[in-house]
Amino acid sequence: MMKKKEMVVILNAQNASGQNGKATLLDVGGKTKVMISVASGASGVAQPAHIHVGACPNPGEVKYPFTSPINGTSKTMLDVTLMKLKEEFPLAINVHKSAQEAKVYVACGDLKF
Repeated sequence: MMKKKEMVVILNAQNASGQNGKATLLDVGGKTKVMISVASGASGVAQPAHIHVGACPNPGEVKYPFTSPINGTSKTMLDVTLMKLKEEFPLAINVHKSAQEAKVYVACGDLKF
């Protein structure tokens, strides 16, 4: 059985943010590189993003934190394989408005193989 090396998660805007986008997860030598690209929020504002347990639109607790996107982009290397993530489903990627307004979700997408 061939292992999947890439997953694209469509991030749908929430709360009228207009911040649609995607997250690309790549299997890189036993780790997962995550690249987030969403429509930019407020200029220069870090927007916390994570893999959460559960599914959109209201996932549960944070499972894996990312480098916060600034002006719509970020890159993070997670110390977990794509196959391990699959074993932990259901999972969702969530982007927050800002650290100060972390309860406001601006984008969410479910991980699917």
